[in-house]
Amino acid sequence: MLSRLRKSVIMPLRAALAAGVFLGIPVSAAHADILDFETGGKLLLTRGVTSVDGAAGGGITPWAVIAGNSTDRGMGGTAHYTYLDLPDYNFQSYGAAAGFYNRLEISYSRQEFDTGSTGAALGIGDGFTFNQDIVGAKLRVAGDAVYDQDKWLPQIAVGALYKSADHGPLLGALGAEDDEGVEVYASATKLLLAQSLLLNATLRYTDANQNGLLGFGGQEDHQLQPEVSVAYMLSRRLVIGGEYRMKPDNLAFAQEDDWFDVFAAYALNKNVTLTAAYADLGSIATFEDQRGLYLSLQLGF
Repeated sequence: MLSRLRKSVIMPLRAALAAGVFLGIPVSAAHADILDFETGGKLLLTRGVTSVDGAAGGGITPWAVIAGNSTDRGMGGTAHYTYLDLPDYNFQSYGAAAGFYNRLEISYSRQEFDTGSTGAALGIGDGFTFNQDIVGAKLRVAGDAVYDQDKWLPQIAVGALYKSADHGPLLGALGAEDDEGVEVYASATKLLLAQSLLLNATLRYTDANQNGLLGFGGQEDHQLQPEVSVAYMLSRRLVIGGEYRMKPDNLAFAQEDDWFDVFAAYALNKNVTLTAAYADLGSIATFEDQRGLYLSLQLGF
């Protein structure tokens, strides 16, 4: 199968690249460097990295891409570990995702939010940790970010995230209505290879407080919240960019701010991707200016 793929797709594409043309678009040597088909499937970094919720995309928002290296000819997957160091808290997540024929993604992520010494100041105990389990599903419904270069239509996917937080009685005392909830979202991702640019917009229907770690609902019900990402491909291995995610503000005792980050993702090879970011999460549980270093390791196949 791989031999047929090379003969029918890879070799003609390389010939087109050698001529400086890809799908009718002039391609420079720098752009051609992005198109590395020796990964056994997708182009490097076009699967995205793993978001804090476990879905493929950026660090804080999902994209329409599907996890794993495989194209529509097979199945692939990723595993991740993410750590975020904030002035008054520490956050980590880990999990895995599976992609099926570049169409369906199933993911799981475990989040742990350690309050450290801040827990004592909040009256919940030194080192108190909020935990959350997230199970997600995403379906690509239209478009192809790589092969639809000559079309205006982006790759579009819809997804759902089931989130279950622990410490239900405490979350209720903080003003949350529930310790579990479901978010649904739609993402549109457009990859402009000739410009080495990726654009993404996501619309999320959610009532999660601090992404669900502080429960769901409160003063408001579900709301639509927009999220955007921009990434520039410096080479086939290195991408830089930024993200902005709007958030609901449901808890009376504490303000919740929007999130944003600036990031760099580097593919060591077809299996290992490292992401570093400066993340600003604003105010969390009355503690302001929660900004810090975000690091994530992703293994893909």
